[in-house]
Amino acid sequence: MRRNASLRTASPLSLILLGLGTFLLVLAPMLSWYVEPRAAVNPVDIDTTAVYTGTGSVFDLEKIKTVPKQRITVTQRVRGDVADSERSGKAVWDVTTTVDTDRSLPAADPHDALEFTPHRWVTDRRTNAPVHCCHEKPYIEGEAYLKFPFDVHKRAYRWWDNTLGAAITLDYRGTRKIRGYEGYRFTGTVPATRTGTRLVPGTLVGQPKRSQVLAEEWYANHLVELVVDRRTGRVIYARTGPRRTLRAPGSTKDATVLLDSRKIAFTPATQKDQVAQARTESGQLRLVGETLPLVAAVLGFVLAMAGSVLVARGRWRPGTSESSGT
Repeated sequence: MRRNASLRTASPLSLILLGLGTFLLVLAPMLSWYVEPRAAVNPVDIDTTAVYTGTGSVFDLEKIKTVPKQRITVTQRVRGDVADSERSGKAVWDVTTTVDTDRSLPAADPHDALEFTPHRWVTDRRTNAPVHCCHEKPYIEGEAYLKFPFDVHKRAYRWWDNTLGAAITLDYRGTRKIRGYEGYRFTGTVPATRTGTRLVPGTLVGQPKRSQVLAEEWYANHLVELVVDRRTGRVIYARTGPRRTLRAPGSTKDATVLLDSRKIAFTPATQKDQVAQARTESGQLRLVGETLPLVAAVLGFVLAMAGSVLVARGRWRPGTSESSGT
């Protein structure tokens, strides 16, 4: 007795669909959990400038008195030290801050500014936490300075105030749109705090009979306001209200105002640039961390299911004749 045998085999297409679907299902969580966190790092080759403007009272060295209603410009430039960053594995940024009035602008050399402050900030590239190495100066503490950590939360943060020489608390105050782009808003103030001493003529602190007095330097801030991109931690708007004064030793009253302004804030050009960069960087992180993983997961599931169905159904292939008997 003879009968025909048939074999069930999987088609190449079904195996390809199944393999590709499985690959995409594995890729989806890797993009979200592995690739995206490694893309969210502070750069080492940064070169950016932020400009603040406002009005206030400024001590005029030539007139030897405080002059009100002066236009104040603060320029902050941040440049990465690539060589030190690569050696240390950290983000090493050199920061220069200048304070000018219209009389000192434009300045060919930043040292010609009314005030010139250089310093170095070193951070862990992923967490944004300060790292104390690479000739860092001053000893910066807190959770944020120049920028917030990636994935900003709705809570208070410790922000480094370089004039104070310490970290201050900035509280979460909801959201605010800057040039149509929404960010998290944080605010805080600084009560009058002694920050150091300075040798000055006695007349500046109400002691005209003394030629030189080691006066006390005091600092306060009417309001620090920052609007931050949630995903990248980039500051898209910044406002500060510094007040710096001199007091006679042991006095509780300000004798001379060195600088006092209720509001010095990002210029429109700086806001526009910061928002544009935040849109680009946030979009790139969203693409890697959300969009691509979702697309990969959905497409992978569809392909894997289609491949599995085709493999299960297979196709019949005629076999060779067989004989059997009793």
